[in-house]
Amino acid sequence: MILLGTELIQKFEPLLIGFAGVLLYSAYGLLTNEEDNDEDLSDNAIVRFCQRLLPVSDSYDGSNFFSVDAATGARIATPLLLTLAVVELSDVVFAVDSIPAVFGVTLDPFIVYTSNIFAIMSLRSLYSFVSTIMTELRFLDKAVAIVLGFIGVKMLLEFADVNIPTNVSLLVVGLVLGAGVGASMLLPEESEQ
Repeated sequence: MILLGTELIQKFEPLLIGFAGVLLYSAYGLLTNEEDNDEDLSDNAIVRFCQRLLPVSDSYDGSNFFSVDAATGARIATPLLLTLAVVELSDVVFAVDSIPAVFGVTLDPFIVYTSNIFAIMSLRSLYSFVSTIMTELRFLDKAVAIVLGFIGVKMLLEFADVNIPTNVSLLVVGLVLGAGVGASMLLPEESEQ
């Protein structure tokens, strides 16, 4: 999919406008999102998509992915299979969402491909670390939103023949993320007692 996207971008550059829109929408969502730690996952788009594809029971059946419905005798998926499907589809969504950000920095197919592959490979292994860090660094999500917005605007500016060099882009990204981490360290959230 990444190689196809790279080829499409090289053949039809206005596709970057759509990618820029995805980044700006993501940035807006991160900047305006309130605390959602107790989010009900039954409303999650990926969960609803999986539940439309196959019926899912309300209860687990040990470590089985499928169970037999006592009322109808039909085989139905257990929440364990739903969990696995959500994790795997989340990886795909992450990959698709990160591709526009990489195109905002470079159009080199090798860099686009390898950066996304490494991001996907390390996503699960770093999840607990990242989730802990995100709770400790309260301004990091806002810094990420600013970075996504910057890259989206950079992509749009390229159509107006305003080119921001890659080294400047990387400097801005590093400074904004560093500022988010620094602000979080200097201004920790007050603990509730």
